[in-house]
Amino acid sequence: MPKATTAEEAAQRAGPRKRESVEDLAAQLSRATSAVVTDYRGLTVKQLEDLRTQLRSQGIEYRVIKNTLARRAAEQAGIAQLGTVLSGPVGLALGFGELSAPAKALSDYHRINRRLPLLVGFVEGEVLDARGVLALAELPPREILLAQLAAALQMPLSQLAAALSSTLSNLAATLDAYRVKLEAA
Repeated sequence: MPKATTAEEAAQRAGPRKRESVEDLAAQLSRATSAVVTDYRGLTVKQLEDLRTQLRSQGIEYRVIKNTLARRAAEQAGIAQLGTVLSGPVGLALGFGELSAPAKALSDYHRINRRLPLLVGFVEGEVLDARGVLALAELPPREILLAQLAAALQMPLSQLAAALSSTLSNLAATLDAYRVKLEAA
């Protein structure tokens, strides 16, 4: 059988289960806000199930799938760059909400268990190396970042208001002192 030239041709040659698996992963990749690729070697089946349960509670889906099928799914989802970094036995953690959620959850898991190293990530069309994924994991939640931005934007306005208030208070005190002087004269 000749080698397929496109993911679509390869998917047609694959069995129905593989096609379904590729289509399912492609749909998930299309919806995902971020993805983290990990090396799952060294985890027992029980540990992997516990990890999946823990991640699902945070809205993160963890998939172990053959790299060839994952590459096809990434191509179908329009993110072929992700397929280029898949090598060896890997698992994909797909986040559908907060961008940093998969990176944080997996980073915490790795910190505690010393297993499941973070290899690469994919966020908003950009492939991140392991350092980029760890930097993403260290980011505060979106709400805190927005609050920090609002505080940074509000600070100059608060300082201006305080300066104007101080100037107006000084002017009022000076006018009052002048009024008292005029009344005394």
